[in-house]
Amino acid sequence: MKVYGAEFFGTFWLVLGGCGSAVLAAAFPQVGIGLLGVSLAFGLTVLTMAYAIGHISGCHLNPAVSVGLWAGGRFPASQLVPYVVAQVLGAIAAAAVLYVIASGAAGFDAAKGFASNGFGEHSPGKYSMIAALVSEVVMTAFFLIIILGATDKRAPAGFAPIAIGLALTLIHLISIPVTNTSVNPARSTGVALFAGGLAMQQLWAFWVAPIVGALVGAGIYRFIGSEES
Repeated sequence: MKVYGAEFFGTFWLVLGGCGSAVLAAAFPQVGIGLLGVSLAFGLTVLTMAYAIGHISGCHLNPAVSVGLWAGGRFPASQLVPYVVAQVLGAIAAAAVLYVIASGAAGFDAAKGFASNGFGEHSPGKYSMIAALVSEVVMTAFFLIIILGATDKRAPAGFAPIAIGLALTLIHLISIPVTNTSVNPARSTGVALFAGGLAMQQLWAFWVAPIVGALVGAGIYRFIGSEES
């Protein structure tokens, strides 16, 4: 239970830090942190939690990452469902806290977005469903390649959280305009429950695409990272 608790609180921090920066600080009058700040916030949540709980649960914080690590031979199938449940619950709890905080501002309306993910009319840049799916698959695939490579026993020890955190920052810098960046079904689910509308209708895409991307990334790393000659 300590392991699942670590995943719950780690995912809570990811959603509160990343989505919280988007909802509360991205466009704050005159001193908003913008897309660069939101991208950095997501990266920092993973970097800090990787050092805090990486030795407890592996710091997945993401159902797609758990699936990818299983596909990459780094994670037992028996723990997959409990990890995903803990991650989703952590994301929902963080979204609830964020909703309470954000509701303290006059004129707040979660239906206007609430850092949710989407395509078409719900995409920040009005990108199509195909563009969104391709973006999420490719970004998640590279995220898994970086995670598996950085945590490989042959990689320099102690630096994986930095590489993984910066990778998530870069992913957000690339793809926030396309989907508001998911690469994480739990993160998408937590805020979608409060945003409702299109966020809930399109949530399927942010489960399917990241998981497909994770499987692709794991397959690529098993090929290029194999120690066999």
